[in-house]
Amino acid sequence: MDNFGGIIQRAVYLGVGLASYAGEKANQKLNELRTETQKLADEMVKRGEMTTEEGRKFVEDMMNKAMQKPTVESSPETGPREPRRIEILSEDDSSSESNQEVDKMRQEVHKLQDELHRLQKD
Repeated sequence: MDNFGGIIQRAVYLGVGLASYAGEKANQKLNELRTETQKLADEMVKRGEMTTEEGRKFVEDMMNKAMQKPTVESSPETGPREPRRIEILSEDDSSSESNQEVDKMRQEVHKLQDELHRLQKD
């Protein structure tokens, strides 16, 4: 039982570690996004395409959009998700044909194996 407790403890530590790592990566990506957005805004201000105030607002808007959770809209075509329907075919439908094909393939494999053995002996 002590070993089981160790496994559970490691699983919990793994979960905490993964959550911590994911948080660090998210913060890193967010900082990269902020930097790139700021560079873009600075470039646009330099070219006179927007004012400094518009650039600041642009960066804030982009960061707010990046931090929002994406909304998943169900399209009217699909509607609510349903289980997929599966058609079950009986085995009697094509069993004789498939058995014949399998037998032919087995014979071909045996022929190829025999030829391989013959070539290896030569």
